[in-house]
Amino acid sequence: MVHFSLDNLDKMERFYRANFINALTGFKSPVLTGTVNTQGIENLAIFNNIVHLGSNPALIGFVNRPREAAPHTLANIEATGVYTMNLVANSFFRQAHQTSAKYPEGVSEFEQTGLHSEKRGNCPAPFVAESPVKFALELKEVIPIRFNNTYFVIGAVTDIYLEPTLLLSDGCLDLPKAEIIASLGINSYHTVGEGTKLAYAKP
Repeated sequence: MVHFSLDNLDKMERFYRANFINALTGFKSPVLTGTVNTQGIENLAIFNNIVHLGSNPALIGFVNRPREAAPHTLANIEATGVYTMNLVANSFFRQAHQTSAKYPEGVSEFEQTGLHSEKRGNCPAPFVAESPVKFALELKEVIPIRFNNTYFVIGAVTDIYLEPTLLLSDGCLDLPKAEIIASLGINSYHTVGEGTKLAYAKP
């Protein structure tokens, strides 16, 4: 087994280290986060650090990079208090990845990638029409992480939209059926096969 010390990490080339550390935490679920600013311009950005924080109330968190590196999503969420998350399917993962490009303020990633914006219910933030599982959130808290100048954003789920065939009798979702993908690192995407469901563990 190869050993990497903190000294080894410090000497790594920037992008090599970013790939290495991002892959270290394993497979994650990428989502497209849809927001809108106060002028009505829509923004779409891919995130793969989504965290389930609780089911009652239903809370979801994610980490936003430093403002100077990724300002639009967080600014829009703080301005409007609402946003959407849209799971990424195999049919459009290349377009989803393209939303990570640093487009200037005022440019909509929907227009640049060919993905389609849709409005649902009373939520002013855009959903991704192509996504088979999507939900709206209301901002509850933004926690600054001072050590690396990032922000932990916590939202409460207010509305959920999904294809009815994906909902199983026990409340679980059949995401492999929808070809929802997983991500590894910052630019590697993978299909997911059928899993194995175990019983609730007891002593």
